[in-house]
Amino acid sequence: MSLDYSTIKPISRAIPADRQAAKRHYGVHPYFTRRPPNVVREYILRYSRPGDRVLDPFGGSGVTAIEAFLSNRHGIQNDINPLGNFIAQNVADLGRTDTAYIEEAFRKIEHDCHERVCAVAGSTDRQVADALKRERLPKNIALPSNSDVERFYDLFSPRQLLALAVLKNAIDRLGDEAAKGQLLLAWSATCAKLNRTFLSAKGRAESRGGSSVFSIYRYKVAKAPVELAPWQTFEERVGNVIKAKQEVLKEINYLRENKGFTGVFECYGEDVRSLPKLLSPVDYIFTDPPYGGHIAYLDLSTIWNHWLGFRVAERARRQEIIVGGELNKSEDDYVKSLRASVKACFQLLKVNRWLSIVFQHWNIAYFQAILETAEESGAELRSAVSQVGDTVWSMHKKKNLARVLMGEMILTFFKDGAKPKQTRPSNGIALGQLVDAVLPTLHMRHNGFHGEILFNRLIVEAWRLNALHTLRFERDDFIRLLETRGWHYDPKLHSWIKGRAVQSQGSLFAD
Repeated sequence: MSLDYSTIKPISRAIPADRQAAKRHYGVHPYFTRRPPNVVREYILRYSRPGDRVLDPFGGSGVTAIEAFLSNRHGIQNDINPLGNFIAQNVADLGRTDTAYIEEAFRKIEHDCHERVCAVAGSTDRQVADALKRERLPKNIALPSNSDVERFYDLFSPRQLLALAVLKNAIDRLGDEAAKGQLLLAWSATCAKLNRTFLSAKGRAESRGGSSVFSIYRYKVAKAPVELAPWQTFEERVGNVIKAKQEVLKEINYLRENKGFTGVFECYGEDVRSLPKLLSPVDYIFTDPPYGGHIAYLDLSTIWNHWLGFRVAERARRQEIIVGGELNKSEDDYVKSLRASVKACFQLLKVNRWLSIVFQHWNIAYFQAILETAEESGAELRSAVSQVGDTVWSMHKKKNLARVLMGEMILTFFKDGAKPKQTRPSNGIALGQLVDAVLPTLHMRHNGFHGEILFNRLIVEAWRLNALHTLRFERDDFIRLLETRGWHYDPKLHSWIKGRAVQSQGSLFAD
């Protein structure tokens, strides 16, 4: 008897994130955004069944497709950014039944160039310059206009450039393609640390820092650049790749021994709007579209895509769904592209199946685009969960706590194929009236609440009242309204507290 997917009870509460437990996603290679794999897997297990085809059309570094693959589903990864697909494919690759081939390839690289790489630090400037002339390097292309430096080579010190080139060229000479892919993954992760945007973490080991590319989302050169030991950094990254592969193999071997492993992984590099022409409808979609102008993924991935030889066509840049970027795309461009992409997602979904979209932004028009397009596509919003505990604390967020929305909202829809309503009543509601209606329904912790939980509830309630299209306010309006009602922001709890703000410790979980 086949499963009636309409009987699935939607997830209605936040799932505490466990980011660091999965070595296959954390520690292998940095990326701009990653959903906690345990949260993604819970959604996959709830809304799909073994053998189902699970798609993430905005796949990033592959969390959804990899977790589906490791849950005996057919995981389908798609991203317009070659870097994300490169990471996902190598993490999921099952070219071997153990990791001995990676270790063997590393020993070969060690034999070929360990001494040369280690000697770079003690070389004179002239020796480094002469050695660079003998190494194969990528072209010295121009960088995005908001970068601190103009050209690609300027992102590296001459010694970093030389060490990376020696390693990359040695890896390229490997005959084993599977081993080459794994060591290139480790090399690419090394590149994230051996460049002038790398900042050491205060009070921690020098190597525990990160690049400004992932913290403030631009190529900002550090005032006091840290030059890590290149061979040691590469060796550590190889170790991380091996641990990730061992973890993947362990999960697969468990399935083989206990349930029979039937998982499949496949990857595409298409614009989301093109996918309905390439793929037959799938059983579940879990996706995380770009949030407006937050991150210009293709611009910021230049340091990796260019050196790895991944061509990013001008057409792909025009198709990227962002505000701003090198092409200076407008808000209208973004909303139009978001609507078209959400429409494509529902076209890619079978009738009587589920779709989850992760999203967060102050611009209500973005939510309106998602919700209206879903309704027009014959889908109904069944659940809206604030995953506030998922926050990744970038420098931008730390400096603007009261004004920044932490975490995300996961909107889950059921596509029953019903015809959309012909018209929506043009009801209107004032922000203050809506806040006063929603605030008493919030579950308070420590006599307070997360601002984003209230904001998300306002979005959903306004949609339920057919008034979302009339609701417009700025983040400062939201803050002032709460303050006039006697609420004060507590930065330690990242919460709004009634009365005088308290300086207590702890954190709040989403409703």
